[in-house]
Amino acid sequence: MKNIVLSIIISTTAALTVVSCKKSPNKNSELKVQDSTSLSETKTLPQHNSVVSAEQVTAPVQKTETPKMQDQSQNFSIESTVKDYLALKNALVADNDKSAASAAKQLLTTLKNIDINSIPAAKQKEYKEIADDAKENAEHIGDNTGKIDHQREHLAFLSKDVSDLIALFGSSQKLYQDHCPMFNDGKGAVWISETKAIKNPYYGNQMLSCGSVKKEF
Repeated sequence: MKNIVLSIIISTTAALTVVSCKKSPNKNSELKVQDSTSLSETKTLPQHNSVVSAEQVTAPVQKTETPKMQDQSQNFSIESTVKDYLALKNALVADNDKSAASAAKQLLTTLKNIDINSIPAAKQKEYKEIADDAKENAEHIGDNTGKIDHQREHLAFLSKDVSDLIALFGSSQKLYQDHCPMFNDGKGAVWISETKAIKNPYYGNQMLSCGSVKKEF
């Protein structure tokens, strides 16, 4: 009887040992699965971070495009108009009606080529009124070679137009508004000059230094 009891105890002990041994690898395998899962999660984290950083990098590029579009009209300049006007004025200072006519035609072309949409919207209406008058005066000067007195009459009107454009848009170049008190039967007239020295385009060599500086731009 004792032998039977001992056999049962030994069998039971062996069975428990086998079960406990079988459970141990399961725990290890679970740990391995958990470890591998943790590793896979840690590997994916940098990918998620890289996506975020990519969006952060591209975002400023999109933001910088809008101000450039808004500033396009702010770059409008009347420098080419002023340059052509000064060439015309200097031709009349030198009593050269042919050069004055040529410069007037160039000025007319410059004015016609200006795109009204390149001008800030708030200034388009005022610019158009001034430019239309300037075109008319430039055309008269260009069409009247040999009639320098008539050219000078329209220079007085044109000079007022150019002065108004400078007041409206400004100029990167230092300019002066000069005044001749004797022109137009003593009513006077202004002109724009790039130099402070008086060189009268209304009388040329006849009274070259007649006049005075009235304003600086």
